[in-house]
Parts: sequence; C-alpha cells; structure tokens
Amino acid sequence: MRVAWLLPLLMACMLPACATSPPSVRVSPAATPAEAGLVDMASLSADMRFDIRYAGSHNFVGAPVTGYDAPRCLLLKPVAEALARVQQDVQGDGLALKVFDCYRPVRAVRHFVRWARDAADQRTKAEYYPVLDKSTLLDGYIAETSGHSRGATLDLTLVRCEGDACTELDMGTAFDFFDPRANTAHADLSPEQKANRARLVEAMARHGFHNYPMEWWHFTFRPEPSPQTAYDVPIQ
Repeated sequence: MRVAWLLPLLMACMLPACATSPPSVRVSPAATPAEAGLVDMASLSADMRFDIRYAGSHNFVGAPVTGYDAPRCLLLKPVAEALARVQQDVQGDGLALKVFDCYRPVRAVRHFVRWARDAADQRTKAEYYPVLDKSTLLDGYIAETSGHSRGATLDLTLVRCEGDACTELDMGTAFDFFDPRANTAHADLSPEQKANRARLVEAMARHGFHNYPMEWWHFTFRPEPSPQTAYDVPIQ
C-alpha cells in the first residue's frame, strides 16, 4: 500500500495551523471542568474504551503525571460530540476507539518538560525512546505548550473487541513511542500497519480531526473551539 493518502495531510501541516500552540494563548482562570466547558467523554459514548496513561505509571514519565488525579477523558463539548460520531462510524465496522489522552492540564505539560530536561532519569528509555537521546525529545515530541491543554486534541487508536476483550490494531509502534517509526507516513511499515493507520486517519478526518504527522495517534479537532485559551483544571 502506498502512502499517497497522506500527502495532502503532510502539506497542510507545513502551515502555521499545525503549530503546537497558536500565538497569544492565555491560561483560563477556570477552576472546574464545568467552568472550562469540558465534558467527560464517557458520558457521551458507552462503547468507547479508555486507557488514560498519564493517570498511572505506564507512561514515558514512569509515574502519575501532575494534574491527572483520575483516569478521565475530558474534552470541550463540540470536540467530544464529534468524537462520539467517530465512534459510531467505526462501530459499524466492528471496531471501537481506545483513548490514551484527551485534555491535558498546563501543569501536566510542565511536568513533561521537567522530565525531559532531567538527563539522569533514563528509566523508561528502553520502552519509549530506545534510539533517540532524551535531550532531543523537546524537538517535536514533547511540547512546552501543548494543544492538548486547549481541550481539542487527543491521542487514540482503534481496537477490535469481543465482549470485554479488546485487541489494538497493529499500528507499527506503541502509543508514545518516540521514534521516526511513529511518524504517520513512515515508509518502513507492513501493508497491514499502513492500512490500519490510514483507517484511523480517515475515520477521524470525516468528523473534523486532523492528524499530527509525527505521531500516528495524535489528532486535533478543527476549527478549535477556543484556540487562544489553555486550561489548567486538574482532572479529578
């Protein structure tokens, strides 16, 4: 399978719209999800699966991340409603969405940056960045200001379920694998892996979600409901 399906995406993401954070982003004073307009995705979709990695220790930091006090997927309401429509679509093919991360508090982003600058902490290298030097992770993988904090970006994959048992489709790498192989259009993938990535990108695109070409799992809803506002509400 060729990767021509991704060329328009890659060209679009050379534009400023694909920058991690637009200019003049302010942090909202909202203190609760309701004040921020964030809703719990689980309340809109009973069939979606959730594995919120940063609320536990199975993540590249190796510990629960600041601001993740509960394993919940929060998104701005228009984004959550669009994602529920994606779930309805893929369900017709016997699949489900499995979400790893949604809204991310600003304080969590700061935790990531502190970790990336701590050269002595290499405990997760073998699993998450075996080839790259940790000092390079702030160049494209870990952002000092994240689109996740604006409530319109999320990380996810596709799963096939039989009852409560779900198996992730083979995407060629695991979630949060910091390596060129995680680039959505990476050439060195099997036909099945390319087809699975294409399936995810196309399902999300039908409902307004744009992929970040460096990470096959990363999508942003456009137009963003509040592109100049980040939030720092803890996830509880």
